[in-house]
Amino acid sequence: MAEKSKVLVIGATGLVGRSVVEASAKSGHPTFAIVAPPSISSDPAKTRLLEGFMRLGVFLVQGDINVPHTLVNVIRQVDVVISTVDTPAEDQYQIVAAIMTAGNIKRFLPSVFGSDVGCARAVEPARTFYASYYTDIHRLLKEEGIPYTYVSCNFLAGWQHWTLVQPGATAPSKDRVVILGDGNAKVVFNREDDIGTYTIKAMDDPRTLNKVLYIRPPANTYSLNDIVSSWERKIGKALERVYIPEEQVLKKIRDAKSPDDLVWAISHSIFVKGDQTNFKIEPSLGVEASELYPDVKYSTMDEHLNQFV
Repeated sequence: MAEKSKVLVIGATGLVGRSVVEASAKSGHPTFAIVAPPSISSDPAKTRLLEGFMRLGVFLVQGDINVPHTLVNVIRQVDVVISTVDTPAEDQYQIVAAIMTAGNIKRFLPSVFGSDVGCARAVEPARTFYASYYTDIHRLLKEEGIPYTYVSCNFLAGWQHWTLVQPGATAPSKDRVVILGDGNAKVVFNREDDIGTYTIKAMDDPRTLNKVLYIRPPANTYSLNDIVSSWERKIGKALERVYIPEEQVLKKIRDAKSPDDLVWAISHSIFVKGDQTNFKIEPSLGVEASELYPDVKYSTMDEHLNQFV
């Protein structure tokens, strides 16, 4: 049996990162995670998370990705680098520079978890954010010949699906919901543990080399109207639906200060323009995860809502 690839996860304590770390370790891959030294003791929740990693056999490397020699040294110990950082774009470039210096990486999965921004019709400031954080990195990887796989996991269940996408809510409403646009744009929601499973399966797969892995399972593709209707059936009650027309959403983007304007612009792209599903997957450029790995039993968002009834 071939030796399992050694994996480094950068951004291991984030919402996506922790799921990727767990999926990697549980799949038998020697798994490394870079953690900042203060995180070992200053945050009890993070400490418990890291202790869980260690029980899974994860190698915790204390260091700072902004210190080049630290990053290069750990990269030289692994075969695959997976970045799930949500920090400034400059950090991504430093990771790429370290990979180039190390010269041994078989695959890099950059931190572009989310929508495929190449298919987005985003307005400012999201358009510039997408270009600096994603598009320019893609161009650099191709120019330098670094083998890559992009993971387009779309919208995370942990990011408000269970609140019916109501910012600031702590539970699904049983009275009133606010919906951007007409509520008919199709959005893809996925649980973080499923994203981790698909990511680890894809990282060594020759079918995903230099392509986008779209995690777009049919049972998790809904409009906001669909989600609200599903919730209404579960609780046996109709909710008041308040729709914000696109013109008002655009005005909110123009009037908001940073970083709220970026949040509104990304929401406009996803929930008004439907940029996660407004295109067909081109086989030469990407593959769909649930088709590629039919053995994975992913969690449906309809099932996910049941726990809140």
